[in-house]
Amino acid sequence: MNDHGDEPDDIRRFWGRLGLPGLVDVHTHFMPERVLDKVWEYFDALGPLTGGLEWPITYREAEAERARILRGFGVRAFTSMLYPHKPGMARWLNGWAADFARRTPDCLHTATLFPEPGVEAYVREAVAAGARVFKAHVQVGAYDPADDLLRPAWGVLAEAGVPVVIHCGSGPAPGKHTGPGPIARVLAEHPRLRLIVAHMGMPEYEEFLGLAERYGEVRLDTTMAFTDFAERLAPFPRRALPRLADAGDRILLGSDFPNIPYPYVDQLHALERLDLGDAWLRAVCHDNAAELFGL
Repeated sequence: MNDHGDEPDDIRRFWGRLGLPGLVDVHTHFMPERVLDKVWEYFDALGPLTGGLEWPITYREAEAERARILRGFGVRAFTSMLYPHKPGMARWLNGWAADFARRTPDCLHTATLFPEPGVEAYVREAVAAGARVFKAHVQVGAYDPADDLLRPAWGVLAEAGVPVVIHCGSGPAPGKHTGPGPIARVLAEHPRLRLIVAHMGMPEYEEFLGLAERYGEVRLDTTMAFTDFAERLAPFPRRALPRLADAGDRILLGSDFPNIPYPYVDQLHALERLDLGDAWLRAVCHDNAAELFGL
């Protein structure tokens, strides 16, 4: 067990100074142990989807300990972002995630999907079972989000108002269907779909900000963005800071915990360094997600 030193106190001082009751993190990973072990092995091996970067996992702990760490940081609500990389996995992952949410009340019940026969049915099942957020990973899944097989599922989620955290930007390594084009086609057909673009759409930050400006239900999460690690890989353009400030009601805190190669507090300090003001930080770190999920 690693108590990570003074980090819990540093994080609590951060949100306490802002007058918040804690943090809401929309991008944390909990998944079946054998699946997470495979994910960690991939990062350890410097797999191509990591951009070949050294990526030490900072919070390589057992499941219960990871939840304890988040609570120690004052994270009031978090997610179990999980995703299939091939057909036949999503329904099984959704069953695991529903059980995890039942035994972890501060986890927002998370589900996922994949372009395959039956996807509409299991998405409806997950929504009926209380799923509050979905995860889609275009890069790892290597699929087109505008695939015809997914059209009815997007329609179900748009109608239900269930948000979808989607990794569709081309960082840290591009995929055949990453970038703003494919997901823009989905939004053209489902303009009310509540998409939360992971990693601020890194590295296509400005294009994804444009989608948020065009579609009222498109949001972006901060996962890894603005940190020293991400700035070396794909720096956020300073010219876009005024647009980031204006979109403050549509930006949500995400971290990628536990799969980050630096301490959790670095994400918070990176947001602070943007110098967009305490009201912006309060909205991003808590209030926007609290409103979206009715916390």
